[in-house]
Amino acid sequence: MSLQIALLLLMRYLASTLAQYELCKSLVSTDEGSVWEHYACQPKPASMKDYMRIKVDPPGITCGNPPERFCTLENPYLCSDECDASNPDLAHPPQLMQDRERNSLITYWQTVTWRRHPEPLLANITLSWNKSLELTDDLHITFEYGRPTIMVLDKSMDHGRSWQSYQYYADDCLDAFNMQPKRVQDLTATNITKVICTEQYSRWVGSKNEKNVKFEVRARFAVFDNLLRLLRPSLGGTYVQRDNLLKYFYAISNIDIPARCKCNLHASQCLLVDGNLQCQCEHNTTGQDCERCKKGFKAKSWKAGSYLPTPNGTPNTCTYPKSICYGHSNRCSYIDYLNIVTCVSCKHNTRGQNCQHCRLGYYRNATAELDDESVCVECNCNQMGSVHDRCNGTGFCQCKEGASGVKCDECVSGYYWKQGCYPNVCDEEMLLCQNGGTCYQNQKCICPPEFKGVLCQQSRCEAGKDCNGASSVHLSTALLLLCTLLPTYLLPRQ
Repeated sequence: MSLQIALLLLMRYLASTLAQYELCKSLVSTDEGSVWEHYACQPKPASMKDYMRIKVDPPGITCGNPPERFCTLENPYLCSDECDASNPDLAHPPQLMQDRERNSLITYWQTVTWRRHPEPLLANITLSWNKSLELTDDLHITFEYGRPTIMVLDKSMDHGRSWQSYQYYADDCLDAFNMQPKRVQDLTATNITKVICTEQYSRWVGSKNEKNVKFEVRARFAVFDNLLRLLRPSLGGTYVQRDNLLKYFYAISNIDIPARCKCNLHASQCLLVDGNLQCQCEHNTTGQDCERCKKGFKAKSWKAGSYLPTPNGTPNTCTYPKSICYGHSNRCSYIDYLNIVTCVSCKHNTRGQNCQHCRLGYYRNATAELDDESVCVECNCNQMGSVHDRCNGTGFCQCKEGASGVKCDECVSGYYWKQGCYPNVCDEEMLLCQNGGTCYQNQKCICPPEFKGVLCQQSRCEAGKDCNGASSVHLSTALLLLCTLLPTYLLPRQ
């Protein structure tokens, strides 16, 4: 398995350890009123032994039919114990692997003895729940009368149609499986999911108290169905004593599987419904594992919740295209007197009961899906040329008189732009400057000195006066001066 997947498993384990994620939603008070906040959530850890279904193979592997005697490794020649399926006090059926011990009386499932040696004594124990589980701690199995010297723990992700090995156990890994022995604590993040063989729990130590096996698969694998293959019983030594085969058998008194229902972080409860564990799904999800969106709530593809960011994670709620919020809000408020649910704090420039409209000043991006964060585009209307900052559904702004263009930043014919559109004062076609005036940028006529007016249509001279040169006052003054000087020039010279 790749480093990326291994790190993902490790991150999931650490996140689930740091926070329990026991609440799917919480009613909080905001400025808009009381609203629901939704969180990633999961059921509490529990012992799954009460819910597991146990099947043992091959048929007839359980002792007692016919009744038989057996010995123990501690007292190999005192074979006074008996297994009899017809006697409740002497029977050892499979269900005793998951019962609760009472009055310190240990009950256990037991196989037939190895009376057919050298034929292998093989026993398969299948544990199933018809439900996906996530381990919250390591599996523990208690073996009475010695731990097996060789066994394999398998898993199935398809209800037992195919199996994959979790881990191998042997007193000699190289001899049994041609694998070098390893311990789980020796693994690193890069190979944490590697299948290994360990000798830690298979060697005979000569103590009756050494009967527990810790299957260290927490944070390494998810559980669905488990198959424990018992390949060789405890020998009580290094070889099989063929003269006393009644002391070789398998016996299990307890199987402890601490786990939680896998609900994809969409449920905080997992209940027994019609004999099967069932997630009580939230976030508009459904299915035994909350593995799909409810009918009608498929505005976006289903997605498992996320542990991050801690401590509440991300719910990844399934949404309904027309009545939920297209992913633009994760809080809704119930308005009692209107009997409606409305979205609160719409994001991504959306608004409306279901965040289905764009805010004023924004319009719908026709190329984006309704759940796209860029579904609403800003109008960007020109403040000088538009009536207001709103636009229509295609992005066109409402323009003032004379303005044009998508954003109202241009002028129509007959208008000029100057911090807005204004009517032309003059032009080269209809509004011609008169009397030799010239039009400047359609804004004004530049007139000759003797004319004035918007179009230079008005003479600067008053009526009845000579306007062909200097004024009459200036002319009279000049004539008077000429008359004064003329006699002087006419007198004879002496």
